[in-house]
Amino acid sequence: MAKWQAKKQVEVKRLYRSDKDKWLGGVCGGIGEYFEVDSTLVRLLWIALTLVSFGFGIIAYIIAWIIIPKNPHMRRNPASAGARASKHGS
Repeated sequence: MAKWQAKKQVEVKRLYRSDKDKWLGGVCGGIGEYFEVDSTLVRLLWIALTLVSFGFGIIAYIIAWIIIPKNPHMRRNPASAGARASKHGS
């Protein structure tokens, strides 16, 4: 057996706020991307949690918005952001 072996690169999956699938802070979109489920399902579950827990979901969302970092690998195209702003702006 060889004295050295090639180390396998283990890709660590990290939770980030989504930059491409967001309504407010990108928390539900990021959770959807992390678990590979539709973000609409995550949003519906979050709303259900909020209604059942008498508003605790709102506090949990704000905490998650603060704690979960933005995805450093996904940056929005400034040209598309400007086009969206001009469509809704004036």
